[in-house]
Amino acid sequence: MAAGPEINTSHLNILISAFGLYLILYGCLSAKIKNKWYLGEALPALIVGIILGPIAGRLILAEEWGAGIAGQVSEITLGVMRVMIGIQLAIAGYQLPAKYTLARWKDMFLILIPVMTMMWLATTLCILATIPKVTLLAAMVIAACVTSTDPVLSQAVAKGPFSDKYVARPVREIISAEAGANDGFGFPFLMLATYLIRHASGAEHHAGELHRRAGDVDRQGGGPGEAIKNWVVWTLIYYVVLGAVYGAVVGTLARYGLKVSLKKKWIDSESYLLVPCAFGLFFIGTPGLFGSNDLIACFAAGSALNWDGEYLAESLKRHDEVNSCIDCLLNAGGFMYLGAVLPWDEFQSAATGITYGRLVGLGFLVLLFRRIPAIMIMYKLMPHTIRNWREALFVGYFGPIGVGAAFYVEHTRHVYPPLDSTSDEEVNNLLRAIGPTVYWLAFFSIVVHGLSIPILNQFYKFMGVQPVQDDAVEMRRASIHVAPPSNAIEGDDSTFIVYNRFARPVLNMSGLPDWRDEDPAEKDPDFNKRDSEETVGENRRRNRSMSRNTIRFAGGFENGNNESWADSRARRRSMSRANIRFADERSLSGDSMSVPPQRRRSTSRSATIRFADQRRGAVDSSAV
Repeated sequence: MAAGPEINTSHLNILISAFGLYLILYGCLSAKIKNKWYLGEALPALIVGIILGPIAGRLILAEEWGAGIAGQVSEITLGVMRVMIGIQLAIAGYQLPAKYTLARWKDMFLILIPVMTMMWLATTLCILATIPKVTLLAAMVIAACVTSTDPVLSQAVAKGPFSDKYVARPVREIISAEAGANDGFGFPFLMLATYLIRHASGAEHHAGELHRRAGDVDRQGGGPGEAIKNWVVWTLIYYVVLGAVYGAVVGTLARYGLKVSLKKKWIDSESYLLVPCAFGLFFIGTPGLFGSNDLIACFAAGSALNWDGEYLAESLKRHDEVNSCIDCLLNAGGFMYLGAVLPWDEFQSAATGITYGRLVGLGFLVLLFRRIPAIMIMYKLMPHTIRNWREALFVGYFGPIGVGAAFYVEHTRHVYPPLDSTSDEEVNNLLRAIGPTVYWLAFFSIVVHGLSIPILNQFYKFMGVQPVQDDAVEMRRASIHVAPPSNAIEGDDSTFIVYNRFARPVLNMSGLPDWRDEDPAEKDPDFNKRDSEETVGENRRRNRSMSRNTIRFAGGFENGNNESWADSRARRRSMSRANIRFADERSLSGDSMSVPPQRRRSTSRSATIRFADQRRGAVDSSAV
């Protein structure tokens, strides 16, 4: 062994170094990129992945990782996308309001069944018009891969800074709910076309020849009737319905288990906030063991976890940043990987007849006709979520294609037999065209939709569109250096007034006891007759003996020792909350005060403000 340090330029060292450097550089400008330029996380990561991939830097080479086995890129891509999407769907499920899918069942039905069907058929026609050598059924298979809106990009649209500022909450909620549910609902379209290819009439005499091929799809004959029967039994019932039921049941059991753990104080904050991430991993793995739909199970489990609204409310009280950090990490890694594995050499191929001109034309056709007409036709049936044609146009335009499409194309490659010269022409042409077509549409959508938000923001400014000013919420500022949210004003050094957050304001009626709602004179008739020479320390010890929840009040009384409890309480309520300062290491700051004045007495039950030294005037905060 040679003496001295050894240089190890392994793929792992290069990969994690590049990824870490990107996170550092992006993080230094993240507030500017997301809150000012509205570029989000996907587009910068995709561009960096392209630069570091095979066509440029050659630092991210998935085909050379590990043993470098032929075809391993497809396996790696499928695994990366499954994990990324599964966790995102679980997070999307619990961040919806309580019982949202039940309360908006009509809107969800319309957007998952008729709208998705129209999207699938419209995309099929666009593919037939631009991609040569594919049949109608093959075009239907390819279209199924891009029918669903991307769960990651759609969440960014629904919950991003631009939507915080300009998009009404009902529109954002339906975009998020649709993206969470429809990624699992894309399988029926994919498998319907697949079963029709498998059971195509007139193929019976080829069944013996083609049965020997590897894969799940071969020519078995039987006609459309057999195809529909298998599709209903194995896809709709076993794959989709069973996956949804499995996720909902286990998610409900987990919700009750968490309630017990919370009540007995068995679970810490980190573990509590990591439950959605754990759900994503668990439901990606277990449905795969019995061949059910893992994506719809993840979303159903996340929705069931917050079915009564308590999990989300508790997460907001704990100022959840865990899932936001996981979301950012997954977006950066997933889209960087996607940029590195784009099949550039297949975008212009004589074997398929695909050219860049055809792909660009396909991109614009899909952008215009895949989703916008369907939403414009159906939006009047969804008045609770989409109120007018402008909101319908926004929902129709922002139906992005991204990592979900990459997952579907790799899943499809595992459903069909490998591409070889012995396969029939229809299947071979399908397998040759599906990769470049779907990956191009994902690339096109990420770029176009990623740049559309900044352009739309400038257009809104030019037209004088005012930000949405609904549901003002006062939020504690974690640090003086924290940049304000996009739709917020600074209250003071310690608070922001935030408008139109994705999470609905929650009125918590089960807070800690609040001394502001109790008159000590009711418990102690001699309260106002105590010796005026009583020391502050004695007063504090007496108050602590009255309640174990006493927290010292720093700053507020200014009218001397003779002020009654009722007068001081009325004056405190009239003071601006922005001028109140609290000091005690036992105090947990409240998050939301967005209620009208007449309900502040009820709201104060959930606040964590505790007052002491009621009769001695202002207390020096430095002494508290």
